[in-house]
Amino acid sequence: MFRFYLFLFFSILPITSFADDCLGYKLTPKITIKTPTWNKQVVQPLQHIDVLHGDVIATLVDNYEITGDITSIEDGFCVGLKNIDAIIGYSDFLVQIDISHKPDSCSYNAVLSHEDEHIRAYLSVIDDNQDLLKQSISSAADSITPIFVKEEKDIESALDKLNEQIQNHPDIVLLKQHIKAEEEIRNKHIDQNETGETLKKCSDFQGVL
Repeated sequence: MFRFYLFLFFSILPITSFADDCLGYKLTPKITIKTPTWNKQVVQPLQHIDVLHGDVIATLVDNYEITGDITSIEDGFCVGLKNIDAIIGYSDFLVQIDISHKPDSCSYNAVLSHEDEHIRAYLSVIDDNQDLLKQSISSAADSITPIFVKEEKDIESALDKLNEQIQNHPDIVLLKQHIKAEEEIRNKHIDQNETGETLKKCSDFQGVL
């Protein structure tokens, strides 16, 4: 039993040493953040939606493309972060309008106008939090140290691991939670201020908000 643990100690020690050697090659990654081009699709489900007469389903994307910094050292390679190109924002909005509203009618356009307010609210979440996006990604990137690999064929898997560490970093998780909370607050504010007066003025509308 003693010999087993002794062997284990000496077999792990060099790997730890190589990993420590990579700390000297850590860079401060350059961060760029872009928002995706978004699309809006308007549909009318065959079944009635609800008393709100419309709904918006937003697709949030957060993709991180990393560029690695590869340094050859004795016995292997240090794989670190050099650049992070992030795309964060909404790529698609699916607007659903209840089938009780005929396309291009007064009530249809009133509902569509209301749902467009929700789309603007979603977009404002990203626009108003650019500083937080940069801060969160930079903080996450700064805390991630280079990975040591023995062979060149393992570099790609190390880059994948770095990307995974970025996406699962607590600062990024908190960022996404903040975005979701902002979505809920802003959309709830729009619905609370909706009186339905514009819709009620439509002669073709027979329902009630």
